[in-house]
Amino acid sequence: MKRPTIADIAQRAGVSKGAVSYALNGRRGVSDATRQRIVAIARELGFNPSNAARALSGASACAVGMTLCRPAEILAVETFFMRLISGFEAELAARGFALTIQVVSTPADEIAVYRRWWGERRVDGVFVTDLRGDDVRIPVLRDLRLPAVVIGGPGDTGPISQVWSDDAPAITEVVRYLSTLGHRRIARVGGMPELLHTQTRTRAFEEVCATVGMESAVSVFSDYTGEGGSVTTRRLLTGDDRPTAIIYDNDVMAVAGLAVAQELGIGVPADLSIVAWDDSPLSSLVHPPLSALRRDIAEYGAHAARQLLATIAGDNVGHLRAGAAHLIPRGSTAPPPAGSR
Repeated sequence: MKRPTIADIAQRAGVSKGAVSYALNGRRGVSDATRQRIVAIARELGFNPSNAARALSGASACAVGMTLCRPAEILAVETFFMRLISGFEAELAARGFALTIQVVSTPADEIAVYRRWWGERRVDGVFVTDLRGDDVRIPVLRDLRLPAVVIGGPGDTGPISQVWSDDAPAITEVVRYLSTLGHRRIARVGGMPELLHTQTRTRAFEEVCATVGMESAVSVFSDYTGEGGSVTTRRLLTGDDRPTAIIYDNDVMAVAGLAVAQELGIGVPADLSIVAWDDSPLSSLVHPPLSALRRDIAEYGAHAARQLLATIAGDNVGHLRAGAAHLIPRGSTAPPPAGSR
């Protein structure tokens, strides 16, 4: 996992290391065309001249990074990331590593952050979340030779290690549970559809609903926020063929959905059953408490941190499959109204 150096730039550009130094520091001694070419190569390799001394010394930053391509307000309410970070910190702090987090708007912004962090020697490796199909970040990370661990999958990440949990069995368990209660019209409020884990859940939902013979089963998509969950739930509950049960892809949207149902005078669980990913204190504090899918997210984060630290150390690290979520039934689920069965 060698960092790019002035020597790498010189070799790529076909010039001396002195010429690279002149070009990157704005000194005379190279032509404008050569300077532009050297600067372009430096950017491509993720090298930042402001930290040239550190680059030459090869010093460790003793820090790792994580970018989040989510609405910034998610961090204030999304317990998944808070527990994931607590798992990171349990391992990182023991090794004297710090964690840097940055919220961005697009995958392209994520890539720009990776290039800057790696070029400026701000981090020794990164956690990558929200894996997508044909993820544009993966080849960039490989080209930069930036140590990384992908949280999620499974997907095509080449030599980059993944820590993942199979969501299909959990979705199957929930749908079969609702079917056993007598539900025949159910809906799922998913996260962003381009995310690989959302696609996995959607496929599993469709397959198990077909297997158990659901009369109506629909997946709609939102953005994990309370506002998004509210808007989507309102459409489901005021439309034709209203579902008698809704599964949400996170606890924030589920709580927002519960509030919408209560506002509309739809009783939970008398008229509507609700199930949430992932179980959290938030799920237990509302009334009625939410049935939820539970997994040890802090341990999930600790696994990822151990994988990343081993990658930074130069170890050959493979993929790791963590335990699947399982259903915790609570007061938000019950048989549907007699007339709807």
